Amino acid sequence: MPIKPTEKIWHNGKLIPWNQATLHVMSHVVNYGSSVFEGIRCYALPSGPAIFRATEHAQRLLDSAKVYRIDVDYTVEDLVSGMVELVKINRTSPCYLRPIILRGYGEVGVNPFNSPTEVYICNYEWGKYLGSADEGVDVCVSSWNRLAPNTMPAMAKAGANYMNSQLIKMEAIMNGYVEGIALDVNGYVSEGSGDRAATNNGGQHPPKALVSLTSGLSAVADRGLQILRPGFRYSRYS
Repeated sequence: MPIKPTEKIWHNGKLIPWNQATLHVMSHVVNYGSSVFEGIRCYALPSGPAIFRATEHAQRLLDSAKVYRIDVDYTVEDLVSGMVELVKINRTSPCYLRPIILRGYGEVGVNPFNSPTEVYICNYEWGKYLGSADEGVDVCVSSWNRLAPNTMPAMAKAGANYMNSQLIKMEAIMNGYVEGIALDVNGYVSEGSGDRAATNNGGQHPPKALVSLTSGLSAVADRGLQILRPGFRYSRYS
């Protein structure tokens, strides 16, 4: 779905025009993928726009930054306030919010410590990610595994992790599917390229195992579903 620009973007505590939210090609994030981000739904309710679990998402964003040793000058309250302000100014709901923390233009090389931290929040229209509950979608089990937990910290929602997601998504599309479900290196169900795997049949899960799984904030429990916990075998999912 093409991006529909809105009027303003929140950048380091200030609102700037959409088209001014630009980065230099030699920014650290462009060369080395050094970013963490969130994806948050804002719903249009009769009482007004409602951002889904804004505080929890902001906390997870800062937690991800901490994992990658990115210093952030903003608190959870600052980020939530920025989201609320942006939805109000851009007058767009329902919408999708994209807070992102990245390392900007500083020094060349892998060492990230001397590259400045930039914080952005965007919001824009975005419909359903996959099909509706009534329609469903065709998915496959990907030949690509999620990263082993001792290679990159999958619990942090980092931009670099989504290169793996792109491989899963492209393979699924090229084989005629809408989405791919990835297993971890131990053969347990992990997650989709950009979504969680859930089950509606309940039951007991095997003991927790070391797996690669993004820390989740989901509404599926409200729909009578269970997020698949670590240790769920593919044979039970097929």
